[in-house]
Amino acid sequence: MNDLTFPEIERNPGTAFDLGWVESLRVNKSAIERRTATLPARRTVKKDWQAAWLMRAIRCMDLTTLSGDDTRTNVLRLCAKARQPVRADLLESLGLPGLTVGAVCVYHQFVGTAVEALQGSNIPVAAVSTGFPAGLNPMALKLKEIDASVRDGAKEIDIVISRHLALGGDWQALYNEVKAFRTACGEAHMKTILATGELGTLTNVARASMVCMMAGADFIKTSTGKENVNATLPFSLVMTRMVREYHEATGYKVGFKPAGGIRTAKQSLDWLILMKEELGDEWLSPNLFRFGASTLLGDIERQLEHYLTGQYSASFRHPLG
Repeated sequence: MNDLTFPEIERNPGTAFDLGWVESLRVNKSAIERRTATLPARRTVKKDWQAAWLMRAIRCMDLTTLSGDDTRTNVLRLCAKARQPVRADLLESLGLPGLTVGAVCVYHQFVGTAVEALQGSNIPVAAVSTGFPAGLNPMALKLKEIDASVRDGAKEIDIVISRHLALGGDWQALYNEVKAFRTACGEAHMKTILATGELGTLTNVARASMVCMMAGADFIKTSTGKENVNATLPFSLVMTRMVREYHEATGYKVGFKPAGGIRTAKQSLDWLILMKEELGDEWLSPNLFRFGASTLLGDIERQLEHYLTGQYSASFRHPLG
């Protein structure tokens, strides 16, 4: 798992809307909860393998700042950390001096700042859009926001769906909305945020996932990170199984991004194991898997130093940038 290059993935062009397929989806909540409850205890990785998996977690990380008090300085520091996510001496000892994160995710206001700071690094900038986090802006403004971020250099757009459409079962309207967002994104890859904690049921999560993939989503993403409940293993299991079903039916691979609440290295391993078991090794790459993270990186860096030295370090030894 130590390589730094990954094969290109053919983009999902979407399919025609199929209400019958959507309404046929049902989720057995108790079975999902039993499956995810056993995963952290049943699968563990240790020593060299753990270090390798944690480095892969870094490579699949969208390093994120989405706070109301974000500043240009904060974003510049974040981009510096994205270029060198782990202290240089540790990366040299680990044999991966060129390790970087998957992307940097910011509000539209700071897209230009991040693009400039990351020039020459091949690290894409992702912009949250469409009235993030609530997604209640007028449709015309949502499309203009996407267009503005793409023009400023964002290579990935994280859109939020209108939750009321999923809660009301208006799947055709949700399909039309997401399809319009995909058109506005153009060459920029689109991640659709479902806000799973606000969708009411696991069956709604499954159906919303499928509708977004039908509409051309490149990734489906659990949460904005601003909801009361964000990424959980049950939500993630449902979404990954929808990714698998869509791939089996269409031949197109769609990525998955859990976001919100994943703060420790151990938690990141749980999600990597879930991806390996449900979707296979190909989905353990930044082309098809991302963590939305702001504090996760610090704990992973501390774990990697412990792997090399046998001692845990203070957090100030691993600054943001």
